[in-house]
Amino acid sequence: MKQSKLFMPTMREVPADADVKSHQLLLKAGYIRPVAAGMFSYLPLAQRVLNKIEAIIREELNAIDANEMSVPEILPAELWQRSGRYETYGPDLYKFKNRQQRDFILGPTHEETFTQLMADEIKSYKKLPLLVYQIQTKFRDENRPRFGLLRTREFIMEDGYSFSADQAGLDQAFHQMENAYVNIFNRIGLDYRIIVGDAGAMGGSDSKEFSAPAAAGEDTIVYSDATDYAANLEMAKDFYERHPGDEEEADLKLIDTPGVKTIEALAEHLDVPADQLVKTIMMKTDDDQVLAVVTTGDFEVNPVKVQNFVGANSVEMMDEAAVKDLMGVGFGSIGPVDLPDNVRLLVDDRAADLQNFTAGANHDGQHYQNVNWDRDTSLNQEDVSDFRLAREGDQAVDQKGQLKFTKGIEIGHIFKLGTRYSKVLGAQVLDENGRQTDMVMGSYGIGVSRLLSALAEQNGDEDGLVWPASVAPFDVHIVPINLKDEDQAKITATLDEALTSQGLDVLVDDRKERAGVKFADADLIGVPIRVTVGKKAAEEVVEVKVRASHTNFEMRVSEIVDSVSVLLAGEKD
Repeated sequence: MKQSKLFMPTMREVPADADVKSHQLLLKAGYIRPVAAGMFSYLPLAQRVLNKIEAIIREELNAIDANEMSVPEILPAELWQRSGRYETYGPDLYKFKNRQQRDFILGPTHEETFTQLMADEIKSYKKLPLLVYQIQTKFRDENRPRFGLLRTREFIMEDGYSFSADQAGLDQAFHQMENAYVNIFNRIGLDYRIIVGDAGAMGGSDSKEFSAPAAAGEDTIVYSDATDYAANLEMAKDFYERHPGDEEEADLKLIDTPGVKTIEALAEHLDVPADQLVKTIMMKTDDDQVLAVVTTGDFEVNPVKVQNFVGANSVEMMDEAAVKDLMGVGFGSIGPVDLPDNVRLLVDDRAADLQNFTAGANHDGQHYQNVNWDRDTSLNQEDVSDFRLAREGDQAVDQKGQLKFTKGIEIGHIFKLGTRYSKVLGAQVLDENGRQTDMVMGSYGIGVSRLLSALAEQNGDEDGLVWPASVAPFDVHIVPINLKDEDQAKITATLDEALTSQGLDVLVDDRKERAGVKFADADLIGVPIRVTVGKKAAEEVVEVKVRASHTNFEMRVSEIVDSVSVLLAGEKD
């Protein structure tokens, strides 16, 4: 393709609100342009990258006999009302009415749609297992879209679904999709980790995230520095082995702690380490269950672990006014003693091992000393679990290393949904014994448009983008210095034809620009191989540059085709 015909509006200065590397580079190199907050146009260079990413996805999913199809982006609200997610998904869900005042949504994901389709069409276990997927635009009304393509209101996603007659079928499909995703991300050229993830609003019992380490990532990856253990911060666990104490119980004592509202202040006031104190956080579930969650003072409560433990769709911290209305006490003096009957007490396992500890007395400006769980609280031992947020430096749950933190971009997520959707939407089949059984489901997704940013974050440098050869918009960028020179024009045409005939995508910079401008733009857009046709054209010698390594060397024109193929193959490995 001739560069003079390519719509590639580069920028010399990027907007001030482009505050991460990928957003800056994709704008500057002419790949994307904003239309509204969180909504972007994908210009020709970006579309070429997307096309190659999607082709890799299709090849790998088709290889495991997954069926590509598509369903509507606009969905009737009734489906989501039946599943319960219309109310619980939250304000990110785009809702609207048509002219007949019927409720609709813009699909952020399509579990309900595919489940209803299978409920209507599949009646026997003999038609299962089945894998289906689509590559489609999704919509979420993000409160604060930011970081370019990393947090948007409209985005491209591959979403896949498996339907099986039993758990064994789901396990097999989950394994197949995990392997397919590994192949996809390996071929695309990303550095990534597979981590334990939270199913969140998707529901289900098991999930894994594919996360690409990057400074702009909004997720925190927690990993062991000695093994392959890795998890999202929301799901990460440290190692703790319970050791209930055997101290003699001291008498419960009420003490005044005026103005003491934080663990730090309490520890200083009493000259007691924070890990010998407890904090009590009041929370409320989406179904109005009130929880008092207790951890040792040196840890923070992990809301996701609490939510998963009680099986809620969501949990939220209660504000101080609501706590005062319920408990008669403000923040800073809340504790596990004499809780109201309608409050469920949950205790982190580290805190559950404490004896004769200090806790809020549920009276403003007062605390209890020498609290003991069995004597002074209504704790049920079945409500003791890991409710804490993991900390960097603590021993990993595998006991073979320390926990380390790094930022990451979620690029893929796979879930074992079980019968979460099939049960409520009536997706049943007759099993081999002639009995009705709910289909067992899995859900699988790749953030296709987000991959542009993930790749740019990991591979961009001070000069511009550096695309892996497998997904680059072009394979080779031919840059003649002066096309008025007969030798340069002839070699440019020869190379263009020869490389194109080998199935390579070739971009020829035929613009009437200075050499420095051409080189700067070439580095900016990030094509893997640049061939400069210059002053040695009469000798049939050109200069080759490998973008990723900034390696330059001269080569005879007769060697170019074979050498470029070898170089590109090396870049793809």
